[in-house]
Order: sequence, then C-alpha cells, then structure tokens
Amino acid sequence: MFFKPAVDLLLQSGHSVLCTSRQYREAVELARINGLDIKIAGEHGGAERYDKLAASAKRILELGALVKGFGPEVAVNFSSPEGARVAFGLGIKQLVFNDSPHAEAVARLTIPLADHLLCPWVIPYRAWERFGISRKKITMYHALDPAAWLKRSSSEVGKRRSKDAKISGQKATPQSIKLPIPKFLKEIKESAASSGKKIILIRLEEAKASYIADRKLASVDMIDALVEAVSESARLLVLCRYQDQIEQVAKRYRGQAYVIREVVNGTVLISQSDIFVGAGGTMTAEAALMGKPTVSIAPVRYYVEKYLLDCGLVRRANSANGLTKLVSEMVTDRGLSAEQKKRADYILDSMEDPIEVMVTAIKNASKRY
Repeated sequence: MFFKPAVDLLLQSGHSVLCTSRQYREAVELARINGLDIKIAGEHGGAERYDKLAASAKRILELGALVKGFGPEVAVNFSSPEGARVAFGLGIKQLVFNDSPHAEAVARLTIPLADHLLCPWVIPYRAWERFGISRKKITMYHALDPAAWLKRSSSEVGKRRSKDAKISGQKATPQSIKLPIPKFLKEIKESAASSGKKIILIRLEEAKASYIADRKLASVDMIDALVEAVSESARLLVLCRYQDQIEQVAKRYRGQAYVIREVVNGTVLISQSDIFVGAGGTMTAEAALMGKPTVSIAPVRYYVEKYLLDCGLVRRANSANGLTKLVSEMVTDRGLSAEQKKRADYILDSMEDPIEVMVTAIKNASKRY
C-alpha cells in the first residue's frame, strides 16, 4: 500500500526496481491484490524469541543472495532488520521509513544502520536519536503514512482532490484506483442497511510483534465486552493478523461476529464500515483520515495516535466499559459521521504526499547521503 505508488513512478522513469517481502500472509496477498510483483525471501518467525532469531538469520542469507544478484544502488525498507543488515553488509545506501519508535527491538536493529530515516513530522527527533541516529540524517514529511494511498484512492472509497506533485519535472498526478468490494462484504452491507444496523470493523493487534508479544493484552477483554454489548444491535466484522488468530477468534465469537478469512484491501473494508475499532496503528490512522468514527484500543501508546487524539479524529478507550460506552455513543450519534468526514478531509488535504518525498529521496540518495 505504501510502496506501490513509488514503485510505479520509478519504473515509469526508467529505473530498475526489485521488490521483496518475507512470507507473511497479509503482505503477500495484498501485494497480489494491488499488482505488486514481489520476490519472497524468508518468513515471519512467529511470537517466540528463538523462532524470530532463527527466521531472521535464515532470511538474511536468502535476502542477501537475492539483493547481491540484483545489485541495487539504493535500498529502501520499512525498518526491516534483515533488509538493514543486508544493505549494510553489501555496502548499499539505505533509506529507512519508520513511524513506530515504540517498536523498540526493530528500531534498535535498523535505525543505527540507516543512511537516512524518513518519518511523519508528529514524531520528535528525540524519539529517534536515542537509537543512535543524528538529527541531520532524519527527514520528516508532513503526512501520516496512509496519506500515501488515500490521496490516490477513489471509486467506492470516495473521490478526493489531491495536489499535483512535481517529480523530476513531471507531474505525478494521484491515480484513480478501482477498489472492488468482495461479495461477502456486499452481502453484509445490504443486510445491515435493510435492518438499520451499523457495521463495526474491529482490527486486532500484532500479537506476535516483539513489542507486545510478552504482554498480557487487555484488548481481549475489551473486545469480548464490546461483542457481548452490541452483537445484537450492530454487524461486527473482525479483521485478524494471522491464520491461527483467525481460527481462535472465529471460535470465540461464533454467531456474534463475522471473522474475515480472506485478505481484503483495508481501505475497502473501512469504506464499507460505519465505525472502526483498532488495536494496531496503520489502519487506525487510515480509518481516521477517511473520516470514520474511530476508537483506538492499542496496547501501547504512540506518537501517531497522540496526534490523531489531539486533532479529534480518534477517541481512546482503556477499559471494557470505556470501549462499549464510546462505541454505543457513536452508534446513536447521527451527526458524528458527517462531522468526522469534514474534519478528516481538511486534515488529509493539508498533508503532503509521502510518495513525492520518497521518490525524491531515492533519486537523490547517491549524491545526498
């Protein structure tokens, strides 16, 4: 979602681009859905520390061979420990994107090796400097990461005006992307409309990520309470991260919520929902910038969430009672959706295009860093 527009622009300009990913359910399927050709190297290591270590070591070898054969001048990654290590080992200039300094393990393994770090402006320099990177190596863009694709999305998601961006003397006009709605989602939308019910989309947390894998998650009790409170009065959709998470949640909420088994473009899911409840980061920001009434129940606090709270695009719930109360209020507030959409449109329009910043940084990397 983030890199595809940049890849298209670079290819159109005559550059050679190699796109890689580890074997990871959502990443691989979303790449296929969005027409991004990727080479797979390694896989996700799961939740256990040793399994993460072993998978990382194996992936470094596989990715190293792949990158050595391609011979790039610049490497770009979204704070990938293996990508950072391979680029460093092969002497390749690397640009690192990161909007999550709270993911400390990943930051410690990637930020010190970056020739340049690019991040949203809402994250202060001090959040990165503690990982060993100097301020002069950090570029901030005035946008949250979902702006990269929301400024290009239209059709079912809703048309937006975006400013043309000049890249190497050419205008990079945001593309109009057709986002098909899956059959199951159409049926749920029609059913909800006929019964007068709101659709609530719940996005679960990255339970196997290093920054929360060792924590006892309060979000489980919170979602349990929400499902119990509104399953009769609203249609609940649950979007999981992992296959085993899907099976567990489907069993836990059988008959009360629809657990999405296929990988679907998140923008489509959000566009067809009325309320979003997020235990992660990216889709919470995406839903907020799309103007959906949004509640964050993320297990950690982070800078992007603070910004969204401060500008009124997101509400925060810290308990089961707090979540059910907030969502219940959103369900009955008739003017909330229009108000949120107006505020979100204004804020999104004020943001710059991260893709413009990315492409410029890539093209200038060899002479700038």
